[in-house]
Amino acid sequence: MNEFDAADLEIDSLQSLSQAEVGCDFQIKFVTGPRCQQLRELGLCETVKIRKLQDGSVLVCEVCGSRIALSVKLAEDIKGTSI
Repeated sequence: MNEFDAADLEIDSLQSLSQAEVGCDFQIKFVTGPRCQQLRELGLCETVKIRKLQDGSVLVCEVCGSRIALSVKLAEDIKGTSI
């Protein structure tokens, strides 16, 4: 298995932010997709811890003391683990 296949497997085994439970703390491991630069500019980058506050067509999360709203589509591009 080459290096890229191993990285793909690791990303696939992670949970997306849209799948995380409301109220859980979530640590970002990867930001993927065509809008990853925009997510990073919002402060949603690797190793950041966030809390999911609300679910629905728009997700509300707390990041570094600020609340932000994300579409479900954007939340699917954020992969990590519940902590």
